[in-house]
Amino acid sequence: MRRGAVVAGQGLLGLLLVGTGAWGALALTYSGPRDEALRTALAAGWALASLAASVAVAMPRWRRRALGAYVALFAVLLAWWLGIEPSNQRDWQRDVAVLPYADIDGDLVTVHNIRDFDYRSETDYTPAYYDKRFDLRKLQGVDLVASYWMGPAIAHTFLSFAFEGGEHLAISIETRKEAGEGYSTIKGFFRQYELYYVVADERDVIRLRTNFRRDPPEDVYVYRVRGPAENARRVFLEYVKNMNSLNARPEFYNTLTSNCTIDIWANTLVNVEHLPFSWKILASGYVPQYLYEAGRLDTSVPFDELKRRAHVNARAQAAGAAADFSHRIREDIGK
Repeated sequence: MRRGAVVAGQGLLGLLLVGTGAWGALALTYSGPRDEALRTALAAGWALASLAASVAVAMPRWRRRALGAYVALFAVLLAWWLGIEPSNQRDWQRDVAVLPYADIDGDLVTVHNIRDFDYRSETDYTPAYYDKRFDLRKLQGVDLVASYWMGPAIAHTFLSFAFEGGEHLAISIETRKEAGEGYSTIKGFFRQYELYYVVADERDVIRLRTNFRRDPPEDVYVYRVRGPAENARRVFLEYVKNMNSLNARPEFYNTLTSNCTIDIWANTLVNVEHLPFSWKILASGYVPQYLYEAGRLDTSVPFDELKRRAHVNARAQAAGAAADFSHRIREDIGK
């Protein structure tokens, strides 16, 4: 039994070394020095060091020295990693170049830099922003928007807050990309993107996806979330708090721990009756179904029927840039 425990311990230690080796190699590959040759050399060197330490686990003569050296190297790597800091001062893509923020005066919240681009295509647009004051006493509810482009399991989700008079303010949690930079799920694990709150008119953030995204096309669904207005108010103010915080102190986006859907759930924790965490939050495409099962959507019809009504692409394409865009995309949702 003792021999078996030793072998098992060595196996677990070997797996730990392989895991930290893979993480370190990827971290150096994506976040290392700008010089590609140096970055590649460091990543390869780290991978070889972790491999050597893994082999040494089974060699009593070299085990202690190899592990000691590896721990020292890992401490250096970790210190470097923790020293990578987010920034608001980069050469940003135009669609995320301007940071939103808000002023709060009692029940009145003035949101600055609401994005309202005039799109001709996904990449050809005229930037435009406006400021607007919202009265929290007129906040009527919140909608979940889910946009799909790669099957049922993955969706980009965001919230849109509904006020009296048909006014809506959409807030989408996304990556803040630099000029010429594309999105990569793997890069999102390695401090490559800052976190960004897109605060926008629905004619911007929804119409972009329904009318202009072509490669790949996106299917957009809008669901009204059931719950007390007080809950919507608390979530809205939590969004505003985090938006202002990012303006002052940037943070990194993370594919797993700080993304569009995880952060929606985190913002709802201000409500006592928030939903518990579920694998359907990680598989973001199933969030609408999760809300339906929890009674947070309209359950008077089967979910498939609710989803059919929530699909807004055709209505958004017919509405174009109309001033009442938000009203038009919701005309048949309740029918």
